[in-house]
Amino acid sequence: MSERKGFFIFDRNVTVSGFVSLFMDISSEMIYPLVPLFLANVLGVNKSVIGLIEGIAESTAGMLRVFSGWFSDRIGNRKWLMVAGYGISTLSRPLLALAAGWHHVMGFRFIDRFGKGIRTAPRDAIVAESTVKEYLGRAFGFQRAMDTVGAAIGPAIAFLLMGIFSEGYRVVFWLSMVPAAIAVFLIIFFIREGRRPVANQSSIPKLSLSYFNLKFKAFIIIAAIFAAGNSSDVFLILRAQQEGISSATIPVVYLTFNVIYALTSVPAGVAADRFGRKKIILIGFIMFAFIYYGFAIADGPKAIWGLFAFYGIFMGISEGVQKAYLASIISADYKATAFGLYNTAIGLATFPASLIGGMLWDRISPSATFYYGCLTASVSTFLFAIFILHEKTQGIKRA
Repeated sequence: MSERKGFFIFDRNVTVSGFVSLFMDISSEMIYPLVPLFLANVLGVNKSVIGLIEGIAESTAGMLRVFSGWFSDRIGNRKWLMVAGYGISTLSRPLLALAAGWHHVMGFRFIDRFGKGIRTAPRDAIVAESTVKEYLGRAFGFQRAMDTVGAAIGPAIAFLLMGIFSEGYRVVFWLSMVPAAIAVFLIIFFIREGRRPVANQSSIPKLSLSYFNLKFKAFIIIAAIFAAGNSSDVFLILRAQQEGISSATIPVVYLTFNVIYALTSVPAGVAADRFGRKKIILIGFIMFAFIYYGFAIADGPKAIWGLFAFYGIFMGISEGVQKAYLASIISADYKATAFGLYNTAIGLATFPASLIGGMLWDRISPSATFYYGCLTASVSTFLFAIFILHEKTQGIKRA
């Protein structure tokens, strides 16, 4: 681990990775809140197809992460897999800008998430390897905060462009390439990775959970159950429009969500390091159940604004903290593989989440999509509480 520090307590690679996430999320979030509206309002696609597109996209990213992480551990390199992943996502933007049908949008989402699947595990491994164990929550919180600052700036730019140009959707899609290209530039010129030994074939973990301990496997299962009801955020956006928020205002709602997300990420990481990561994760599961219940019964724009604000808090206290917890319980030699397995489990669970969410919306009601997510979050909360109690019991017995 390098002793050089960037801003705050962070190594240079952690700081630069944060700025890479900042610019890539400016690009992604210029697009993301507009895609479901583009599909529904311009291309006339129903919610089941939107759920299918999102499920395929997120599952693609999830399935690739494990191979990317494993390959990164094998070749002893993180940086150039990051370049490949971010570069592929950047080059996917023209397909969306030129889309004439929903299959073009699905192609864009597939290629974009293909790139994300390649880059995520190596990036997380760089962050983990560049940070002492005591500050993992802060480091991942910083990374998530920078990511989310970008996710706040992106919708603001989209909102401005939508107001200026009559063909706003496609202009936004084209211009989103600029910040994405900056992210690739930062990796190439500013990430410094020390040469790592290439792993021997016999020392490389198989692409299986059997290599990892029971604690890791139990958490993966609980996180996957939670993800099975955590359908794509496109349904939150569609729900907002259904409750009376205009298409032009949707990016502002999403911006508000991301600002709150960004503001809570680092404090959540600090709190997790101080009070315990498992406690923060449990609070996140409970919050999600109540938020999705709120979306199920929401009545009017005011409720939607409030729910998006609470959803920002949930995201701030959950994603980075979960990764920090994982980093503290996995082997130092195979962090990328472990992050890949975790992200793959989440990605595979996301496919049925979005597909079921879309089918429930079309065949029963929009509320059914959110009741389903509330149910799976409640089950995850119960299982994770048992997980925590079991760990405490084992600790008492060992003492």
